[in-house]
Amino acid sequence: MTSFEKPADDRAGGPGTTGAGPPGAAAAPAAGSAPGADAGGDASDVPQGDSHAVTQAAMAEAFGGVRGMVETTVPGLVFVLVYTIGSEVRPSALAALAVALLLGFSRLVTRGTLKHAFSGVFGVAIGVAFAMMTGNAKDFYLPGLLYGLGLALAYILSTLAGMPLIGLILGPLFRENLSWRTRNPGRKKAYSKASYAWGLIFLTKSAILFPLYFWADPKEFGWVIVALKIPPLLLAVTLTYIFLKQAPPPIDVIAEMEAEEKAEEERKKQRQAAERE
Repeated sequence: MTSFEKPADDRAGGPGTTGAGPPGAAAAPAAGSAPGADAGGDASDVPQGDSHAVTQAAMAEAFGGVRGMVETTVPGLVFVLVYTIGSEVRPSALAALAVALLLGFSRLVTRGTLKHAFSGVFGVAIGVAFAMMTGNAKDFYLPGLLYGLGLALAYILSTLAGMPLIGLILGPLFRENLSWRTRNPGRKKAYSKASYAWGLIFLTKSAILFPLYFWADPKEFGWVIVALKIPPLLLAVTLTYIFLKQAPPPIDVIAEMEAEEKAEEERKKQRQAAERE
């Protein structure tokens, strides 16, 4: 099992931890999963009780796990493969869209995370629209290039602003929400390092691909896109996992609120009992 796959059979229940330290339950977006790769549909699906399992499950839910990585690669691979064989944009685009729809449907059938199913189909559909409108095979990849560049800037700028994007994504999955900003400086540092890592990795990828978009042959460009799909994402997810393993455990603010509500109910019952006496 990779470092960010969701364990298939860990359902310990109760508060969990990440790294060493006191309890900090996590609950699991996205891109991203069936056992071993795809987290379920909402926060309650994240297994609790084991430090590494909690982190792995949240990472799988946020980034899609191995299945999510494969699903982001296969439509582009089909597009460039069909285009390499036939050199026609329309059948290549339709083949890629058909594969994306099939993958999305398989997630629905296996009750995978809906956001990953729809986001994958939506992204491919936009690329198909671009390519078919312009007749340029390279435009199939243009929306993804622009999205990657925008995401890189978002990771870096959000961190400079003191709100690292990785923390905003993962905080709710660990049931800590934004408590890491003011109550857990160690985790804020980890989220900052992870966000910088994502930003720099995506910027480097953009620096490689944008010149090729303008100068490379469409077929060669497509194969480079496919080759650079998983490795940068895998590197970013792995670094994030490492940073979080080294960070203090999350503060389970959901459990705190539930405990406070329970305590308030007990106080209310005590007051009512005293009034009756």
